[in-house]
Amino acid sequence: QVQLVESGGGLVQPGGSLRLSCAASGSALDYSPIGWFRQAPGKEREGVACITRDGTTYYADSVKGRFTISRDNAKKTVDLQMNTLKAEDTAVYYCAAADPMLIPEEGIFDHDFHSWGQGTQVTVSS
Repeated sequence: QVQLVESGGGLVQPGGSLRLSCAASGSALDYSPIGWFRQAPGKEREGVACITRDGTTYYADSVKGRFTISRDNAKKTVDLQMNTLKAEDTAVYYCAAADPMLIPEEGIFDHDFHSWGQGTQVTVSS
């Protein structure tokens, strides 16, 4: 079972930046696609970004051009760099691992992911 731990959340003003980090146990990052999701109060969980085993990245339309997902194999982390943050980016952010063969060309869906971190709160407010 993969264990994931998110960090890096906090309060930031609109237009600001935050960098989230997802630390994985064992060799999960060597073979698992890792996704970032978010859930705002009263809303369904939304897939934000995903990086596959070979480093291919996928993004939700709502964050394209603003968010960047990256993998650091030496640190065993998958980071989410979030720029030009908006109030609507406010949510609890989660990372999750998927089966090795996942290629999320049709979208980043939570039913494709089987291991979840505990989440980190991101609040964008002035």
